[in-house]
Amino acid sequence: MKLTVKDMTYCSLFAVLLAVGAFIKIPISIVPITLQTLFVILAGLLLGKKRAAISVLLYILIGLIGLPVFSSGGGLGYIIHPTFGYLLGFIFAAYVVGVLSENRNSFLQLCIIAVLGMLLIYLCGFLYFCFIQNIYFGKGITFGWMFYYLFLVYLPGDLISCLVAVTIKQRIGKL
Repeated sequence: MKLTVKDMTYCSLFAVLLAVGAFIKIPISIVPITLQTLFVILAGLLLGKKRAAISVLLYILIGLIGLPVFSSGGGLGYIIHPTFGYLLGFIFAAYVVGVLSENRNSFLQLCIIAVLGMLLIYLCGFLYFCFIQNIYFGKGITFGWMFYYLFLVYLPGDLISCLVAVTIKQRIGKL
């Protein structure tokens, strides 16, 4: 894919929005509530699959090279951070939302697509958290605890984020 200056600008803009969204947070539980999920879903809806995935990859690479753009810092060591799976989920969610939202304008369809993207983020984050905590660190965290503290606590706010992202998409259209 050949990127134009416009494409690179949009990818950079959303990478910055993800970084800013990491610092707008409510520190609850192990994973803080941030605006990042809103910007990931919005990137998929507005930028399309490739540019959305590139913007998230750019954000993650910036964090892994050491700039403290993640909600709890940055650097290569962040890979073993229990919440790194959510960042990986951002890539997949942005891409999948971009694919599924192509040529769709129905508010209901876009809401379903946004929620599916959010659930993909949750799935990647949940599985990675489970792996890091239970296998790498050897902690015996139960499924029930993880389901409550890694899913149910965040679901209401993230559903609102999905509605906001779809509303913005409906007003702006595709970039």
